[in-house]
Amino acid sequence: MTAQRSGTPGATRICPHCRETILESAAVCPACRHHLRYEPRAADAAALPEATTPLRVEGSIRNPGEAGVWEYSMVLTIRNERGEEIARRLVGVGAIQPDEQRTFTLSVEMVAAGEAKRRH
Repeated sequence: MTAQRSGTPGATRICPHCRETILESAAVCPACRHHLRYEPRAADAAALPEATTPLRVEGSIRNPGEAGVWEYSMVLTIRNERGEEIARRLVGVGAIQPDEQRTFTLSVEMVAAGEAKRRH
């Protein structure tokens, strides 16, 4: 993760509620969804910048029960244009009992850096 100066695009801070590293421009923590500051424009949906989701992947895993209980680890890796790993996080772990299913969704939401401060 690159440390950016305060006020620059990509600058980060720690959420006071869940302690996750988040964008400094976020008014709501994307991890715990707590509000971090009052945004008067947030009440007016028309004033919010349009966000795009250029990547959304969803998949399900079902344990057929033939091999007993399965364990899983969900790992998220981010790489730059040269293929170098810039972040790797263990997102969650758990077990799937026979005949249970888990669905995993990954989405990336993007807003222009200058408009991110106005997004709720």
